[in-house]
Amino acid sequence: MSDTQIRVLIVEDHLMFAQTLRWALDQEDDIAVTGVAGTVAEALESVAATVPDVILMDYRLPDGDGVDAARRIKAAAPSVKVVMLTASGDEGVLRTAISAGCSGYVTKDQKIEELFLAVRAANSGEALVSPELLSRLVGRLDGDRTRPGFDLTPRETEILRLLGAGMSNQAIAERLGIRLATVRNHVQNLISKMQAHSKLEAVATAARLGVISYERG
Repeated sequence: MSDTQIRVLIVEDHLMFAQTLRWALDQEDDIAVTGVAGTVAEALESVAATVPDVILMDYRLPDGDGVDAARRIKAAAPSVKVVMLTASGDEGVLRTAISAGCSGYVTKDQKIEELFLAVRAANSGEALVSPELLSRLVGRLDGDRTRPGFDLTPRETEILRLLGAGMSNQAIAERLGIRLATVRNHVQNLISKMQAHSKLEAVATAARLGVISYERG
């Protein structure tokens, strides 16, 4: 295993699917699977032992759910990125996954290439959810906040719109002709101003409140 490879832990209780997923991921030169866990307890043990870069987390596990496991893992190892891997795009699970700090959400009916993209995005500090899934959150996030985002700058609003279109920080930097570090600073500022925990939550909240318009494909 190279130091430059993305170390991935698979948390999935269906052994055949987990083994197939492991084989597919190991075909990628920049990805290496560190192990497979079938329960929340095994996942926590594996994280403590190996500290992977990215975890692919199934939602339904024998001893709990993946969102709760993600919260516990993020509390114990904040640097570990978690990508939810579920059988359906249930908006309730998606919402709680975003609130738990997950860095991506992939359904099992998506192409394997999209899973690779989600792993790489998470490892790079991005958060990947398809615009179609993200659009389901508009108008559905709990709204007990008092108008987040009132003090966004025009540039921050522009970057929010581009994030909502599914663009990465790097793509936004290229589109706007600014440095990647500048984009990252803007993203951190707008997350704070939107009173959100992640880029995904910031975009969904901004769309719900009408701070930005969200175009459904």
